[in-house]
Amino acid sequence: MSLPTKLRHLAALTALALVAAAPAATADDQSTGKEQFFPLQSYRVGPYAAGGTGFFGGTIDYFNLINTRDGGVNGVKLTWEEGETQYEVERGVEVYERLKNRANIAAWNPLSVGIAYAMIDRISKDRVPLITINHGRTDSTDGRVFPYVFPLLLNPYSETSGIINYLASREGGVDKLKGKKLVVLYHGSPYGKETIPIYELLKDKYGFDVQQIEVPHPGNEQQAQWLQIRRIKPDYVILRGWGVMNPVALKTAQKTGFPADHIIGNVWSNSEEDVLPAGDAAKGYVAITTQASGADYPVLQEVVKTVYDAGKGNLEDKKRIGSVYHNLGIVNGILNVEAVRIAQEKFGKRTLTGDEVRWGFEHLKLDEARVAALGAKGLFHSINVTWDNHEGDGRVTFQQWDGAKWNVVSDWISPDWALLRPIIEKSAAAYAAEKGIKIRTSGDVDKVTELGSEAPAASAKN
Repeated sequence: MSLPTKLRHLAALTALALVAAAPAATADDQSTGKEQFFPLQSYRVGPYAAGGTGFFGGTIDYFNLINTRDGGVNGVKLTWEEGETQYEVERGVEVYERLKNRANIAAWNPLSVGIAYAMIDRISKDRVPLITINHGRTDSTDGRVFPYVFPLLLNPYSETSGIINYLASREGGVDKLKGKKLVVLYHGSPYGKETIPIYELLKDKYGFDVQQIEVPHPGNEQQAQWLQIRRIKPDYVILRGWGVMNPVALKTAQKTGFPADHIIGNVWSNSEEDVLPAGDAAKGYVAITTQASGADYPVLQEVVKTVYDAGKGNLEDKKRIGSVYHNLGIVNGILNVEAVRIAQEKFGKRTLTGDEVRWGFEHLKLDEARVAALGAKGLFHSINVTWDNHEGDGRVTFQQWDGAKWNVVSDWISPDWALLRPIIEKSAAAYAAEKGIKIRTSGDVDKVTELGSEAPAASAKN
């Protein structure tokens, strides 16, 4: 069965099931302010349904865990409603316009680069956080210019720096990168092209050679690209793919004799859906990740016991519990819930405004001890978001496919922030100048819209 066929089959099963629909808030919840609403621009059908069903399934599973086990966050129930986008920008905007006037919105979580870009001006005006975990605009890391956008865990540039630092560790140090040949095989889209400049910059810094080769969307034909790679004879190929492009790359690499363990996938080339269709060609393949795979973590075991054993699980196929996309959804749920919890500590154990939740995200500090207390030790490392750094520490790890499962093969690796931060700030400043945005200072952080008040129209004038 081809990958597109598998994805359509999976999407159909999930769409038919749609288990764990959004819990309805009672009249008492609404009247007493005991509801916190999450509009979900999900995609359960279409070519990227495997990612959508896994990620949104994981997020909803964690919300259900908090509601069922804890009665919500300090008595405030989490509610949500899904709007199908099929990963299309126009549909994502339509869902936003349809749901943006719902009461008690905490944050938006579209998991789509295109939809996220289209929402930045809108959410800034409406003063509601936009969470772009593992994706989105690189310069939105700069919270001085993008107060409502949070590219949590990593952005495209910190991801690239993490990959190069991992290759340096494999080679025995950054000095050993000099003279190495790298090829970046990237998806022919704005997402795929976004890291072209940073690879060139890192090439100049470390002295390796890099050639960047485009694969036109959707990526189901790559023979010419891999013949070019065979002529180049690189030490490593970095796969910046999406969807069908990833298993096709692995199978074509095998046909041309390039070893899978010298192909390094980016964060959207790291799932079971990327390797299973490639069969033996994927064995040994390595990919970056912000969260580990597997269902042995206490929080995943609690989800199984409390949510799935009670018939409230969101995945149609329970074998996907602990998969890459599902675990990313679990981590996304943790980060959203903890931001609400942190904001409640300042503003009260009640329903919060989007601006108050924004404050919570800007103080989202989960050290390794807190991560362990949440049952997620080893699932992800930590996060330390500040008012001017909306990403966190950018720590990543690397996993290798053994033919049946992913295995972690590196320590947690940090990006080169000394190199990246000036680039991010320069880009953000240019955006601020273009849009007429006042760059925030630390004194602006605690200024929030009072509960029930009307949000002003200015995007970043605090």
